[in-house]
Amino acid sequence: MTSIFQRALGADFDRLHPQMRRRFSVGLDSGEACIGRGTMDRIWHGRGFVRPFLALGGSRNVLLPQAGRDVPFTIENFPYLDSHGRETVTFVRTFAFPRRHRRFDATMVFSHERDCVVDYLGTHQHLATDLHFVVDAWGALVIRSGAHRFREGPLDARVPDLIAGDALVREWYDDIARRFRIQVSVTNRRFGRLFGYGGSFTADFVDVEKYGVRDSLRPVREEARA
Repeated sequence: MTSIFQRALGADFDRLHPQMRRRFSVGLDSGEACIGRGTMDRIWHGRGFVRPFLALGGSRNVLLPQAGRDVPFTIENFPYLDSHGRETVTFVRTFAFPRRHRRFDATMVFSHERDCVVDYLGTHQHLATDLHFVVDAWGALVIRSGAHRFREGPLDARVPDLIAGDALVREWYDDIARRFRIQVSVTNRRFGRLFGYGGSFTADFVDVEKYGVRDSLRPVREEARA
């Protein structure tokens, strides 16, 4: 079995920088989890009218409702089998603002039906987003979001492009600094920039069986529909 990211990238996985290959080999087969610790140099927001929406999303750890500079950052990528038997990898990002810690939670699975990684956002997995992965000429991983779907009980609706946020993520390894670097930007096709962040971190790899997967890393509710 390969990691969900190897399945998404296919042969292009081997074009990643070696440190990036190890980081995105995290999975049940590798038995490793990755804990990144560093600093986000800048966390930014778009125009003022987006802040109420960011605050609403922040209540379920879906969006990041606070801006700042030089914010300590942790990302925890742990693999586990969810209640539907799918290999899942956590992307729990914690931003240590001076007065309050903020979390931006996601859990990812590979969907054979959709032939891509599906990113469930937030504590209750209400929002599912297709993610499309490519490797650029420098061995960095570039991730673009695709279709968004909202699921709650029997409701299963595609989020219209007019109100959806399009995410662009680039993550790479800096050989000189010996750190991972990341840039994230979320925009709306009509309203422009919503929020984003950029910074760097180092990574430790731990044995999942020995370290365990904390309950607080898992979502409160797991959605079966991809």
